[in-house]
Amino acid sequence: MDALMKNFEEKMEKTISLLKEDLNTVRAGRANAAILDKITVDYYGTPTPLKNIANISTPDPRTIMVAPFDPSSISGIQKAINEANLGLNPSNDGKSIRLIVPQLTEERRKELTKTTKKMGENAKVAVRNLRRDINEHAKKKEKNGEITEDDLKKALDKIQKSTDDHIKNIDAIIAKKDKDIMEV
Repeated sequence: MDALMKNFEEKMEKTISLLKEDLNTVRAGRANAAILDKITVDYYGTPTPLKNIANISTPDPRTIMVAPFDPSSISGIQKAINEANLGLNPSNDGKSIRLIVPQLTEERRKELTKTTKKMGENAKVAVRNLRRDINEHAKKKEKNGEITEDDLKKALDKIQKSTDDHIKNIDAIIAKKDKDIMEV
């Protein structure tokens, strides 16, 4: 049962780390190179992550600079950024691409907080699904006589406590991101 709990905890932590990764792609009004993490560029016929073919930096709080290692790929990178629908307009000077991050309007900030709440709900659903799976597994073990009824009760309580802790953690992460977005 301990190995099962360890696996359960690892999956929960993975869910939270995926949530944090997804939240990094949400623009919070200042330049953050992480919003380009999920962009792939058609590089010589192969979909390649942008960060593998270009140097991405933030020279100031409102600008993201993308400097490709191969200058011939600049048009493909610009096209991929446009298609990613980030609300950023890339400007190309022949050697690099500049992305000016505009100030967010109040309406856009509220839309972004709705998006982050949806991401948080998805993470909570994933955590609850993990809880359901391990609960079923524990009940099967008890039914097969591998563990006692008391051990099952203790395991279910431990699983529920862990689930509650992870959901609180998700709520805290979302609240922090929402505060960050609403900050002018």
